[in-house]
Amino acid sequence: MNIIFVEPAFPANQRRFVHALASVGANVYGIGESDDAHLGDDLRGAMRGYYRVGSVTNVQQLIDAVRFFQDKVWIDALEATIEAHTMPAAQAREATNIPGTSVRTTWLCRDKPSMKDALRAAGVPTAESAAIDSSAEAKQFADRVGYPLIVKPRAGAGALGTVRVDSDDELVGALQRFGGEGTTSIAIEEFVQGHEGFYDTITLEGRVAHDWVTHYYPNVLEAMRHRWISPQFITTNRVEGNEFYAEVRELGRRVIDALGIETSATHMEWFYGPKGLRFSEIGCRPPGVGAWDLYSAANDVDVYREWAHVITHRRPEQPMKRTYAAGLVALRPDRDGVVTGYDGIDDIQHRLGEWIIDGHFPPVGQGTQPVEAGYMANAYVRLRHPDYDAARAMLDDVGRTIKVHAG
Repeated sequence: MNIIFVEPAFPANQRRFVHALASVGANVYGIGESDDAHLGDDLRGAMRGYYRVGSVTNVQQLIDAVRFFQDKVWIDALEATIEAHTMPAAQAREATNIPGTSVRTTWLCRDKPSMKDALRAAGVPTAESAAIDSSAEAKQFADRVGYPLIVKPRAGAGALGTVRVDSDDELVGALQRFGGEGTTSIAIEEFVQGHEGFYDTITLEGRVAHDWVTHYYPNVLEAMRHRWISPQFITTNRVEGNEFYAEVRELGRRVIDALGIETSATHMEWFYGPKGLRFSEIGCRPPGVGAWDLYSAANDVDVYREWAHVITHRRPEQPMKRTYAAGLVALRPDRDGVVTGYDGIDDIQHRLGEWIIDGHFPPVGQGTQPVEAGYMANAYVRLRHPDYDAARAMLDDVGRTIKVHAG
């Protein structure tokens, strides 16, 4: 099978997808922005060809690159795994008659108000939402739905740019900020109270081939607002036979069906609270922040290879074993600046070392990243354990024990 992969070199995690495709026998052709000489022998050796463009989000450049390869070999698929690349890839597919995720489905998975309109029409429980183009429209929505509200770019990824507002003044401030950043159209929605998690899948022709359920502690907006929190997310190994997870899986399947997702990775956020289980949003792509690495460790299965096997051979290679629960805890510096040292690493290694997957500790002297930069922006530890509750307790222990000092 001949597969074009969009942007094989950056970010670095993209190389995992290329190597996975090659490992299952696919002929991989890359389209990216890096100079050929900067790819490295390892990545270059995993591809049958590479075409450099000025920007992989420039649709015409992408189409021209696809046609360059089509003039030489039959192209079976065109894959993109970065949120910002999914729409140009879908447009290039349709322009060059390559099967795969459609422009319509990609649009619904990118544009939050359209996504939720489609799901409400299909009877999927979700928050009240709207697309707004003016402060007057925002105020009308606030008057009708009430505070608190969430305001974010219509096509943002995950929590990027997401703001909670609790009053008219905060709403005005958020709109002014987005205007200053050049955002022309904004999504506004009801703030849903409850616990937050995500449901990820690899789908094959509209059916779920693999899936995982993961929890945030605390919810993302709270985690990204407070430096003192060591936030975590953890994927459970208690999926089968659990009534709540059966509800999450059914919700995910309804969303996949309603949006017309066929063969793809997906990443779906959900809330569970006083109003029951509610859909939040979905991306037609793999999750970020190393979630697939955790899923691989939790199941003793290479999830990147499973994705590649589904894409290439139209079937899974191995089942998910659910051997472990696996999670990540982010460790924030006590202030912005440069890293000056750590406390507690040896203690944690001594007590929990057999369960630790890996850890990342920026060297002394390296600049820190702001809290809102995300879970892997500074130091972090990843671990796994056969018992979900024990794994959660260990993540809490790591967060309390290891201190990141900055100055």
